[in-house]
Amino acid sequence: MPLDFTAIDFETANNSAASACSVGLVKVRDGRIVDEAYWLIRPPFGRDAFLEWNVRIHGIMQADVADAPLWSEQLATLVGFAENDVLVAHNAGFDMGVVAAACAASFVPTPTFDYLCSLQVARKTYHLDSYRLPVAAMAAGFEDFEHHNAAADAQACAAIIVHAAKRHGAADIEALAAATGSHIKRLGAGAVATAITAAS
Repeated sequence: MPLDFTAIDFETANNSAASACSVGLVKVRDGRIVDEAYWLIRPPFGRDAFLEWNVRIHGIMQADVADAPLWSEQLATLVGFAENDVLVAHNAGFDMGVVAAACAASFVPTPTFDYLCSLQVARKTYHLDSYRLPVAAMAAGFEDFEHHNAAADAQACAAIIVHAAKRHGAADIEALAAATGSHIKRLGAGAVATAITAAS
């Protein structure tokens, strides 16, 4: 099995997980980036206030997303890009929480994806003082990127996974998860069953 996955990163408008305002996606096939995507998202009504703190972090303002598609309008594009890949994100619980919360706030079903956390992988691969994305990415040889730009963060996440797989001699995502003691978890349908299996 080749090293195939889709790296994903979200930025949010405020402290609500449902307030996704941008997404970056990077498709990897056999350990190489073959496609990338980035777009702005208009957060669901009621979750669409832009806090100054968040704007200072990612630079996206309410006016920037005024004409962007709503979460409910762009979800199919996101799912189509990722296909049936395992999703990978740095601190994946946050990004998968964004998907679930934005779907709930938009009254659309949460898509089903398996996912792996590159933060957990990094902790079992490198010896660092911090495992924040910029530090872990530097250890993987991916430097000087625009942190908190969702596209750049997804690229950094992909770089960590590809580099870690080489370090561990892992041919695919499943082998990398096993080598690092990281669990591949599930978003959406079957999430509870997967969590129970992982805990047993």
